[in-house]
This record gives sequence, structure tokens and C-alpha cells, in this order.
Amino acid sequence: MNERLIFFDTETTGVNKATDRICEVGLIETVGLVETGNVFHRYINPQQKMPAEAQEIHGLSDEFLADKPIFNEIALDLVDFIGGAKVVAHNASFDVEFILAELRRCGISTVPWSGTVDTLLIARQRFPGSPASLNALLDRFNIDRSSRTLHGALLDSQLLIPVYFKLLGLDQLQLTTEKAEPEQRKIVAAAGALQSWFPRRGVIQPSPEEMEQHRAFIGKLGDEAVWKRWASTVDQGLNA
Repeated sequence: MNERLIFFDTETTGVNKATDRICEVGLIETVGLVETGNVFHRYINPQQKMPAEAQEIHGLSDEFLADKPIFNEIALDLVDFIGGAKVVAHNASFDVEFILAELRRCGISTVPWSGTVDTLLIARQRFPGSPASLNALLDRFNIDRSSRTLHGALLDSQLLIPVYFKLLGLDQLQLTTEKAEPEQRKIVAAAGALQSWFPRRGVIQPSPEEMEQHRAFIGKLGDEAVWKRWASTVDQGLNA
């Protein structure tokens, strides 16, 4: 549960990775399902004129981007931030191919991530035949998208995090930075560090009284609760 994930998005001048360029990147780090507060956000001078149709999508103009760094100037910082983690994106192939194309232009051939997760593919598998755009998923899961008047790499990465947890049914297990107090987050981080540092000492079985308390707690949850769906499996494993 201590996996490091990078949620990311890009904005571009168009859809052709060979001729169009990235003009914004936004990446957010999570560890063990918790946002760490580490963020990588850059506006980038694409070194080409911004087409009107692209500007209508993200609102980034030639004038705004004129004094921003070019991709070559942020490439190594981007690679360092990803640091071999698994990356999560919506329609990931688009963003992945654009980033790899930009890195190749900088002479960087190393793939900076260990794997990719595409929430678009997950959504299509979970809800076949239903709209699977980011907006559609935000609406499906009742996630506020009032701030998304335009596309934005950092904003879209932020909105993707609760969508990802909802898609995988992990939202009930998540301690988000919005809900967790600073001291709670410190405890979670410390617990994760201890768990990875100490060797396993075998499985500690709960007492009958503890199992009864657990079942009573599970019984109060809704039918869609993650723990309720797993309850029978847990009981089978403990009674094996």
C-alpha cells in the first residue's frame, strides 16, 4: 500500500506528437494512497505559434508562454520528479507519447517511469458503452468540476486522483490531504516506513471477540463498501 504513484497531465499545441509540442505539464505525487504535497508544474514555451483551436481548450496564449522555459530546460527536473514511479493519466497513451517525444528531442532516451495506468481504459472496462471522458467520470462520481472551465494540466491531475480511487473502489481506504490532519498524515507516513523497515514476523490472528467486533462494524457499511465486498474472503482466509 506504500506504492508511489504520479498523477499527471499535459497540455499541447495539437494532437500530433511529431509536429506539436507540450505547453504545460502537471504532476502530483501520492504515496500509499495519500497525497504527499510534492507537485511538479511548469508552463512551457512550445517554440511555435499556438493554434486558435488549442488555445480554446486550455487558454494558453503565445503572449503568456513567451517568457516560459522551453522543454529542454525542464526535462531533467521532470525526469527526476517522476523518478521511476508508476504514472497515472487519463488517455495515458497521448500524454506518454508526447513526453517521450519531447525527451527524445532533448537527447534523453530513458523512459522515466516504471509503468503506466490509463484511467480511460479502466473506465471503459467498468462502464462499457458509457461516456468515459474526465468530465463524464467526474459527474458520475459526483466530484465537483466547477473549476474546470478550461483544461489545465495541474488541475486535471488533481481531479484525476479521486476519479482513480473511485474507479478502483479505493476511496473508502484513502486518507486524503483534505480529510487527514497533519498529525494523522505523519502517523500514516511513519507507519508505512516502519512496515517497510521491519521484517515480517508472521500473521497475528484476531481473537474471536475481535472478529465479532469486526463483523459488527462491517454490517453497518453499505452493500457497496469495499470492506463488505471483501468480508467473506477475509473470513475464509482467517478460518483456513
